[in-house]
This record gives sequence, C-alpha cells and structure tokens, in this order.
Amino acid sequence: MRDLMDKEIRHNALWNCQNPNQGDFKRVLCVCSAGLLRSPTIAYVLSQHGYNTRAAGVHDYALVEVDDVLIQWADIIIFAAKEHHKSLKDYNLQVKEVHVLNIPDAYQFRDPKLVEIITEKLTEIGLINV
Repeated sequence: MRDLMDKEIRHNALWNCQNPNQGDFKRVLCVCSAGLLRSPTIAYVLSQHGYNTRAAGVHDYALVEVDDVLIQWADIIIFAAKEHHKSLKDYNLQVKEVHVLNIPDAYQFRDPKLVEIITEKLTEIGLINV
C-alpha cells in the first residue's frame, strides 16, 4: 500500500513540474548546499527579473533536497559553487543550461553584498540586464 501511495505522489509531482498554469516563464533551479542562504538569494534575484524559480540543496540536510523532479522541471540550473554541480553527477544535466557562480558560503540570506555579487554574475552570463 505504501509503495502505491509513493508512486502516486511521485506521479503527481512529475505532472506538477509540467503544469501548464506556470506560464511561459523560464524555470530556474538554484542550488547550494542546504538550500537556505545562497540558492534562495539567487532565486530571489532572478524572480525580480521575471524567472520562475526554486531553491534546493544537494545535501541530505537540505530543507528541500534536489531530486529528479526538480531537475526535470528546470530549464536552467544555477549552482552556487562547483562542488554542488559535481555532487549531481548522477543526473543527466547535459540537456540543461547549467551555470556555476562560484560564490562562497560566507553570506547571510539576502545579504546586500551577496545580492550584489549574484546580480553581477547573472549579468555577466546574460541571464539578467541591470
């Protein structure tokens, strides 16, 4: 019974990642260690520029851990650091637009300096125009 419920939940999650009511906004998955500081700040900056964003972490202690549904959902995946990208080597990311910002874990959530760094890096790679 539990397996059947898990499969149904998984099926619903997979459907939700393609839900047409999300509109035509580019979907961006922002990834860091725990999904608490850097990735939600990256998601916040991108959301200010018309992107549909989600934040997640690569570790099992993450508030929301990266999984196959989030990866399928995303058009673009942005990693805060190289080690986050490397930790998802088991996923097929070649079909996704992927960027690594190389931001150290030294900032609080939405720290103005962190927002500034993210804005500069996203501008450099052409995802936003300031």
